[in-house]
Amino acid sequence: MMRFLSKEYDVLICGAGPAGLYAAFSLQKRAPGRFKVAIVDRKSPWKEPVSCAEAVSQRILARYWKPNEYWIRQHLNGVFFTSPDGTRVGFQQKECGYILDRAKFHHEIADAVASLGVECDFSSEVIHLSRSDDSLWNVKLRSGDEECGLKAKVVIDATGPGSKITRGVPGLETLESGNFDLEPAIFAIAEGIPHDVHHIELLFGHKYFPGGYGWVFPRDGKTVNVGLVNARQYLRTYPPRETLLKFIADSYPEAKILSVHGGGIPCGQSFRPLAALGVFKAGDAASTVNPISRSGIIEAMKSGKIAGESAVDWLASELEEERRDIEDSIRTHWMEVQGKSHLGLARAKDGFASIKDSQFDRAAHKLASIPIEKRSLFRIFFSVLSSSPSIFWKMRSFFI
Repeated sequence: MMRFLSKEYDVLICGAGPAGLYAAFSLQKRAPGRFKVAIVDRKSPWKEPVSCAEAVSQRILARYWKPNEYWIRQHLNGVFFTSPDGTRVGFQQKECGYILDRAKFHHEIADAVASLGVECDFSSEVIHLSRSDDSLWNVKLRSGDEECGLKAKVVIDATGPGSKITRGVPGLETLESGNFDLEPAIFAIAEGIPHDVHHIELLFGHKYFPGGYGWVFPRDGKTVNVGLVNARQYLRTYPPRETLLKFIADSYPEAKILSVHGGGIPCGQSFRPLAALGVFKAGDAASTVNPISRSGIIEAMKSGKIAGESAVDWLASELEEERRDIEDSIRTHWMEVQGKSHLGLARAKDGFASIKDSQFDRAAHKLASIPIEKRSLFRIFFSVLSSSPSIFWKMRSFFI
């Protein structure tokens, strides 16, 4: 049964993933107690598996949230890159990242948000938005068979890549209008796969990973997250679930699969607006995922911060022109923080996807001859590019 403390809110945040939670946190830190804020989701953000490999940069995450051993599964000291012929190249950097327990991580942020005065309802799904005569947003919610309506001055859409609620808002990104490059990703939680608990492994090759890559990420010393993401044009010829199961069976015949999960990753980047008429988009709903690495946790938090703080500025102004300027500035701010680099990656994506297996192997053989202490991520990247002159041409847009 839905219970809300009010029928009208200054800000209603839809979606309690990292973007929505961090938008609520940033808003309340920017304007403590000034506005009536609620965050809703159809499920508690810690009760169901998240379609994610859960790896983040330690250095960057620390800028946004204080690390807590409670939700850190593993400390990472490097990466193994495995070429199509099985050549494994290691990169070492102590404490370079974390594997998160997303459920516990989300729970901590949600608790912090609630302690700051945000009303949380994790049993209600927003199903429709419409503009009312008093320039507020009518928000229709459903919980089980029950429906109710709320009003809000500002709505933050952080509902994920399948976002539907803001499709009727003029000018906003939608799956139909935006360059979302929605890709299927799938992973399994499995036992019996050899791995280093302090390294992640990234695998390349057209046999299983055309236009993308595979991964083996440590979890608790026993289980791993093993998965793949491929370019969307291979969806029919490389069905994600079948491809993953074949990869695991061929590569790790002793593995025991405990569960399989999947979802879409919006990997595009465009110049379309991210806010209009008091509606702000954040996280996967705004297509903030890295186009090549497909990482999105910290990107979502960055985007949520922009949305939350911009909502404060929007509410503080009563002039329509100023509010439109604030809405327009969200795209500019995102481009400065992350979007510009994502555009470069998006332009280079086709070139990266066209790298041949023989070129990956040649680069791996070259890097394997270099002492591990002299390897750097730049040197690894440069070796892949220099393995064939044609790769420089294919990925020229990355450097423009």
